Amino acid sequence: MTGTAIGLLAVVGLALLLKWRRPAWYWLAFGIGLAALRVLVRYASVMDACGLTVPPSRWRLAWARIARRPVPNPRPPRILSLRPTRTGLVLRLGLRPGQDAFDFAASTDRLRHSFTMQGVTSREIRSGVVELRMTGYDVLARVQMPAKLDRMPMRVPVALREDGAVHYRDYRTSPHALTIGAVGSGKSVYQRHLVAELAAQDVALVGVDCKQGVELFPLARRFSALADNPDTAADLLDALVTHMEGVYQLVRADQRITSDIPDAEIAADIWDLPAHLRPVPIVVLVDEVAELALSPTKADEPRRDRIITALVRLAQLGRAAGIYLEICGQRFGSELGKGITMLRAQLTARTAHRVNDETSANMAFGDIAPDAVLAAISIPTDTPGLAVTGDSSGGWARIRTPNTSMRQAVNACNRHAHRTPELPSLAAFRPELPPTVPPVKIPAPTEAPASA
Repeated sequence: MTGTAIGLLAVVGLALLLKWRRPAWYWLAFGIGLAALRVLVRYASVMDACGLTVPPSRWRLAWARIARRPVPNPRPPRILSLRPTRTGLVLRLGLRPGQDAFDFAASTDRLRHSFTMQGVTSREIRSGVVELRMTGYDVLARVQMPAKLDRMPMRVPVALREDGAVHYRDYRTSPHALTIGAVGSGKSVYQRHLVAELAAQDVALVGVDCKQGVELFPLARRFSALADNPDTAADLLDALVTHMEGVYQLVRADQRITSDIPDAEIAADIWDLPAHLRPVPIVVLVDEVAELALSPTKADEPRRDRIITALVRLAQLGRAAGIYLEICGQRFGSELGKGITMLRAQLTARTAHRVNDETSANMAFGDIAPDAVLAAISIPTDTPGLAVTGDSSGGWARIRTPNTSMRQAVNACNRHAHRTPELPSLAAFRPELPPTVPPVKIPAPTEAPASA
C-alpha cells in the first residue's frame, strides 16, 4: 500500500473518529466544506423538488419562442450569502416575485433531508429576504455554550437553541416567565443555571421555595429574601407589593414632565430614572406554584387568595417598578383555583420541559403557540434539560440548558455574595446564613501495620 493511500485512510479514520466522539470538532475540520459543497451542488434541484421555485417570466418565455430555444426552467430563489458558523451554515435567500416566506418555513423538514443536515429553521429577515439556519450536528446532545456570550443588564444566557444560537432570558423584553416540567425533566437545573447567571448581575433575588427551601436555600448568600412555607410567602409577597407601590411613588416624584424636558426623558418606569435614583431591580423566583395555590383546608383559603392576588398584582404592575417573576411548576391549570388563569395570562415567556400529558403542554402553549404543544409532548425521557420555549409572538424553538450542578450554582452565588443588595422593605425575610466554616483538613490515611 502506497504512502498516499495510508495517509488517505488515516484522514478518513480521523474524520470518522471525530464524528463519533467530537462532532463539533468534526464539523469545524471537515463538515463545513462538505456541507457547503453539498448545498451549492444540490441547490437548484432541491428547491425545485420542494416546490420553492417560480415559473419563468413571460418575457423569457416569449424570447424562447422567438429564438426557438427550449422552455426555460423554473427559477429558484437567489442565493445572497452562504456563511459557515461553528454549528452549521446560514443561507440567505432573495425571494422571487410571488414567493412567500411561509412556504420556506413549511418546507424546513424537506430541506433538512434534501441537504442532509441535522436541522433547518427558517425566518424572514426583511421583506423579500429569508434566512435558513442549518445545523450540521445535534448541538443539543452535548450542550457547549460559546466562549463569547452577549451578556447585558437584565439579559442572561440560559440555554442553547437547536439552531446553534444562544437562548437569552431578556427581562426588559419579556418581564415575566412560566416554566413547567415533570419530575426529573430538568426544570430545577434550568432554574439553577438562571440563578447562577443572575448572581453576577446588579439585581436583587427573592425566592419562594415551599419545599422547605431544599432548592433555593443552598443559594441563600445571593438572595435578599427567602420564604420556605406558604405563611412566610404570603407575608413576603405582600411586602413586595408594598415595595412596588413605594417605587411608583419614587417614579412619580422624579417624573420630569415640565415643558422644557424632551418626551424621551419623561420617566415612566425605573429605567427612565437617573442611575443614582434608580432602585435595584428584583427577580422573584417561585419554585413550585402549586404549593402556593393549593389550600388543603377551608381555613387555608384566605391565605391562598391573598398569595394569588399578590402574584397577579406583581405580574400586572411590577414591570415598570423593576419587579420580574419567574414562576415554576409541574402544572399550571385552572384546577389550582381562582385567579390562576389570570396570572398565567401575564406570563409572557413560556418554557416547557418534558411533561406527563398533553394537557400540561396546553397550559403553557395552547393560548400562544399551538404548534409547540406537539413538540413539548415529544420530548424523550432520556434527555433531561431539553425544553420547548415560546412567547406571545407565536414563535417557538427547542432549547437545552447546560448541566449545572448544585455545587456550581452555590459557588457562583457565594462568589457574588457581595452584590446582594439590602432592601429595607424585605429585611424581615433576609435568610439567616450560617457562619463561614473553614474547610476541615482530613489527614491522609496511613498504611495499616502488617499482620503477624
